[in-house]
Amino acid sequence: MLTHEIAVDWIARWDRQQEGYLPDREERFTALIDAVEALGRPDPLVIDLGCGPGSLSARLLERLPKATVIPVDADPLLLGLGRAAYPRLGFVDLDLRTPGWTESLPLDRPADVAVSTTALHWLAVPELRKMYADLVSVLRPGGLLLNGDHFDSDDATSVIARLERAVHDRHTDRVFADGRPEDWRQWWDSIAAEPAFAELIDARTARTTAGANHSGTESGLLSQHVDALREAGFAEVGTLWQRGNNRLLCAVRA
Repeated sequence: MLTHEIAVDWIARWDRQQEGYLPDREERFTALIDAVEALGRPDPLVIDLGCGPGSLSARLLERLPKATVIPVDADPLLLGLGRAAYPRLGFVDLDLRTPGWTESLPLDRPADVAVSTTALHWLAVPELRKMYADLVSVLRPGGLLLNGDHFDSDDATSVIARLERAVHDRHTDRVFADGRPEDWRQWWDSIAAEPAFAELIDARTARTTAGANHSGTESGLLSQHVDALREAGFAEVGTLWQRGNNRLLCAVRA
């Protein structure tokens, strides 16, 4: 049986394996939430795109307890973990590639912010463009998209792109000089072996088999996101925080 305590433990383990790729993960979370707070609303309406088990959404509510945070994901296991660990959050089971996905969001007004961390790179470029275009329809004028991820710039500044990756990799090596935590595959293999998650693993497998799996890391270039955001109707796009190629990208809806 999946209990609150079991879910909290596995999310802590999830966070740790994510930090193996992103030693500045908490710093990036903090910068993102600082930007949400800087909008000046004590009760912002926030959509968390590709929320996973809710790590970012939970931190948003800790800092801004009057906020309304809508975490969105399509992975049954990660949604199950989040629902068990964070009962205050109303997780929404939606695939961002599905036409009309915004119509299923429980919104009573346009959102102030959409956020995402290490998720949207899984979308192929055509899917990313469509998703951003759909997102504009539910953001208020002046609303933000805040997307933390690895963004490369090889197509525009190839030398700088290599240096950015080197800065990130060397920093990661220093932080984990005594050994890295388990990786993404080890985490998934371990949780798949736990009886408490059998039903969620079955649901995840069925959905993946039906085609709701990741479509490939096809949108990792900074320019792909910037172009798609501007095409969708975002007036300003820039980087708020960065270490190497690890960035917090900010876009302002026109």
